[in-house]
Amino acid sequence: MDTYTSRHRYGVSALLRLLALSSLLVGTLCEELASTHHTIEVSSLIPSVSCKTSSSKGSGKASSLKVAHKHGPCSAEGRLAAGGVQQPAHDEILREDQSRVEIINSRLVQRTASLVGPNRVRQSVADLPAKSGKTVGSGNYVVTVGLGTPKEDLTLIFDTGSDITWTQCKPCVRYCYQQRDPIFDPSASTSYLNISCTSASCSRLATATGNIPGCSSSTCVYGIQYGDRSFSVGFFGKEKLTITPTDTFDGFMFGCGQNNQGLFGSSAGLLGLGRDTLSIVEQTAAKYGRYFSYCLPSSTASTGYLSFGRPSTYNGHFGRTSVFPVSLKFTPLSTLSQSGTFYGITIQAVYVGGKKLSIPSSTFSNAPSIIDSGTVITRLPPTVYTALRDAFKQEMTKYPTAPALSILDTCYDFSNYTTVDIPKVGFSFAGDVYMDLHTVGIMYTASTSQVCLAFAANGVDTDVLIYGNVQQLKFEIVYDVGAMKLGFAPDGCA
Repeated sequence: MDTYTSRHRYGVSALLRLLALSSLLVGTLCEELASTHHTIEVSSLIPSVSCKTSSSKGSGKASSLKVAHKHGPCSAEGRLAAGGVQQPAHDEILREDQSRVEIINSRLVQRTASLVGPNRVRQSVADLPAKSGKTVGSGNYVVTVGLGTPKEDLTLIFDTGSDITWTQCKPCVRYCYQQRDPIFDPSASTSYLNISCTSASCSRLATATGNIPGCSSSTCVYGIQYGDRSFSVGFFGKEKLTITPTDTFDGFMFGCGQNNQGLFGSSAGLLGLGRDTLSIVEQTAAKYGRYFSYCLPSSTASTGYLSFGRPSTYNGHFGRTSVFPVSLKFTPLSTLSQSGTFYGITIQAVYVGGKKLSIPSSTFSNAPSIIDSGTVITRLPPTVYTALRDAFKQEMTKYPTAPALSILDTCYDFSNYTTVDIPKVGFSFAGDVYMDLHTVGIMYTASTSQVCLAFAANGVDTDVLIYGNVQQLKFEIVYDVGAMKLGFAPDGCA
């Protein structure tokens, strides 16, 4: 009996040690998996059909505007779509995105053209064909600002790849597309002024729009094309701009569109956040110091913010208060020799599943690189994309594949899963900055049966590398243009 009891106790003890070891091993494996992979609930991949306003306060700054996705339920256009207006399909969105990329590449090699000749505003406006553009690529996110005296609220697409701000204006000499807000009437504003075609401001339109300005009855005429006959043409004027009730700017220069065509949705026009002297960034520099930041909505059913000016305090998560979020890291901004509009960045390496991909450094240095709020999918040199895709696929072999979605060629069917594990994807930037993308920045979801790797290859390695807005999701992106640096704060958004 004593021998049996002793053996029984020894066996139980050994079993307990084995269980403890197994538990330790499982815990270690889970920790290792968590360090290299994300676990995603498949149900979270599908956005809500109702708007969920973010709790984010725009980094505690007063000069903040709410940002909504133009196709989501938080925007007027999205609400109209929910009421029966057809929303664009995913393949259409991605085709438009590809067109934007092609336009950006062409702008880097295109010389200034003459879109509107002198003294021909009405004829030039009338001559431009009223044809619906299919390759506008003018951006996906909208904000509301005030214009005029008395103030009229206008919903504008904001775009870091564009310089000039414009809105549709009465009397719409040739054509105005349907917008949700009332069309701005400069004759009803006591603060509107036309800009003379002999002024220096008019001359600066050539670099801001890529087109030589025109002239009509001594009034400056602007013209801007976004690709495939998508355009805005009209008078160049000055007006009172209202960002917030306390932040107003007299004499803000903008385009008063008389002929406008393209896929601008129901927005009233475009807010240019580029680097030209006519952009809102430069025109408000005296107050905001060429400093702005944004958090893009993490889904089409949520909101984000666009803030102007350096924060005095930061009200982040966990009750933290400081000048900046502690996670904020800066990488240098650069200026592309081909164009001063875009915000140049330097990417040095890509990681998948915690492992640095074997890519020659010359592949990154030979391609001009920019960050862009209007491009949806990040475009990589083919050499970089192939390495990323192959490494990602090696980590995803247990999941069934799905058909390609437009430009996205690596897709999976998660419809029979509750949770999935995907490898982390990270980028290394100049200035010793490394960022792991959030899960929403890795996969693009058409449906649970078609979830795709959210990257695409350029045509050749020397095409412009574009860091798109999907990869910016869940990050506060800070543009300190005065100091020529770009900041990433991974926990800066709600």
